[in-house]
Amino acid sequence: MMIKTAVRLCLLSGAMLVSQIVLAGGDDLDCDKASTTFAINQCAAQQLQQAEAQMADYLAAAIKHHHVDKELVAAISDSQTAWLSYREVHCDAVYTQWRDGTIRGLMALSCKTALTQQRTSTLWQAYLTFLDSTAPILPEPAK
Repeated sequence: MMIKTAVRLCLLSGAMLVSQIVLAGGDDLDCDKASTTFAINQCAAQQLQQAEAQMADYLAAAIKHHHVDKELVAAISDSQTAWLSYREVHCDAVYTQWRDGTIRGLMALSCKTALTQQRTSTLWQAYLTFLDSTAPILPEPAK
């Protein structure tokens, strides 16, 4: 139970940070025409927020689908916690690589979005699909 709570807190704190970035720009942001660093970063933050919401849905579905196997649910939760730590450290390194440029925020956000989409796909493949022709629990995640 503590593991699930830790995973939820990590996802929630990340989502709250991204939400603050997105909300700072208002509703009139047109990402197809974003040209300033601030607007581009806001659009990237929106993409990350969408990817994280999708990942949270797939993670919740995986846990719900396997709820009778407490050991598996704990393992999924542990792997999610470890993955979140990896994503943070890895994308912080990407940020550091670009630290001298205004592109650093976009590069770090893009890193997190790409890894989040990959993780969602991994969750789907590992826990929400079947080896036979049975339909998956959720459709293949969009990229």
